[in-house]
Amino acid sequence: MKQYLDLLGHVLEHGTHKEDRTGTGTRSVFGYQLRCDLSQGFPLLTTKKVYIKAVVHELLWFLSGSTNIAYLVRNDVKIWNEWAFQVYLEQNHLEHEHARYSKEWTERLAWFVEQVKKDDAFAQRWGELGPIYGKQWRRWETKDGTEIDQIRNVIELIRNDPTSRRMIVSGWNVGEIQELIKDHNHAPPPCHTLFQFMVADGRLSCQLYQRSADVFLGVPFNIASYALLTMMVAHVTGLEPGEFVHTFGDAHLYRNHLAQAREQLSREPRPLPRMRINPAVKDIDAFTFGDFTLEGYEPHPPIKAPISV
Repeated sequence: MKQYLDLLGHVLEHGTHKEDRTGTGTRSVFGYQLRCDLSQGFPLLTTKKVYIKAVVHELLWFLSGSTNIAYLVRNDVKIWNEWAFQVYLEQNHLEHEHARYSKEWTERLAWFVEQVKKDDAFAQRWGELGPIYGKQWRRWETKDGTEIDQIRNVIELIRNDPTSRRMIVSGWNVGEIQELIKDHNHAPPPCHTLFQFMVADGRLSCQLYQRSADVFLGVPFNIASYALLTMMVAHVTGLEPGEFVHTFGDAHLYRNHLAQAREQLSREPRPLPRMRINPAVKDIDAFTFGDFTLEGYEPHPPIKAPISV
């Protein structure tokens, strides 16, 4: 995927050194955009392996409205484990007991994940991430206590008023975000802040605005996830997938990802795979993991890098 490699090279070459909330430090650029024509293949990186299982399960989790990692843990998807674990450590005053990624810290994380997997009460207490994507997409609360299903609403707009310029889903609930900032006991406010659909010439396109983007670890998942979401919404509304447009605010490489980024840039991209969706599914809430088949994916090996939380 040349578009992603261009972004990676741009941040490496032009990024400004910044300190950040995690203490890791970044090389960052402000403002960037890439475009993927979904008719040309599914935009899953080939210069390193991206685990499509995690992409699909995470998206289904968002669409379910859940904000608890139990579903992900029980499907062996690890991408949100450290966020919940960090909250557990902080609330139990254990955050300084072991150095991150030490043997002891890793063993405690494994214990935490196993408890979430097998103990419903523990999962309910410690697997909760707060009002993140699933809640905002499917259960946005108004001041009178009613809930708005933004996903269902936008699908109805696409079906009934395809010329609309109001096909928007927002994750940035200002009132709840202010509480998160004060609290610190939840995952950070949504990074993929807002997305908008557009119908033109029988094709459905989607543009995402992402306020903060971990270019090496997060962005490959974000591209694949929103491309798949666009395909799913197109599928249930009888349209063809168009473009996925990815617009960035702060696009950054963490300082402990620079060598990995250079390694990835040294690899030659391979042909994009194809994603097939079960034609029998007609409702956005009816999809299951088995309804998606990735064909022709032959990536280079994975490149490991630590997550900053």
